[in-house]
Amino acid sequence: MTVLLKRVTDRLPIDFAELEADAKVEGHSHLTRFATEFAQSPAMFHAIFSGYVDGKLAGVGAITDEPGLTSQPRWRMRRLYVHRKFRRRNVARTIAMALLQEAAEKVPIVTVHAGNCGAALFWEAIGFRPTAGFAWSHETTSGTTTRA
Repeated sequence: MTVLLKRVTDRLPIDFAELEADAKVEGHSHLTRFATEFAQSPAMFHAIFSGYVDGKLAGVGAITDEPGLTSQPRWRMRRLYVHRKFRRRNVARTIAMALLQEAAEKVPIVTVHAGNCGAALFWEAIGFRPTAGFAWSHETTSGTTTRA
């Protein structure tokens, strides 16, 4: 099974509403916030990727400047979500790796706020370290995450 990535530039994917509805069923509102942010300020995103499996939108993710106070430039992984039908098929990993590639050589640290234990396990599996006392839950040195 192959995940096809597409860079999002001027509009969200056509099937985004279905992905957003799936997130809402699970009690997540971050894709609704994502749509609002994208409509109001698309330039805040350094990169957005959508992932497709068999021609269907399977997931989406983005990267922005870290919004918390930092001593050096950092980017934050944002709004990563994979539809329940497509989980455990490397969709999230493929999107995350593409976003991390965008950060490589541009910033020394990439952060994420995992939000729940399952997400934390995912981020740790691809090389992020837990942090404490910051506006983010995990971070990695740009270019050192697990690429497999």
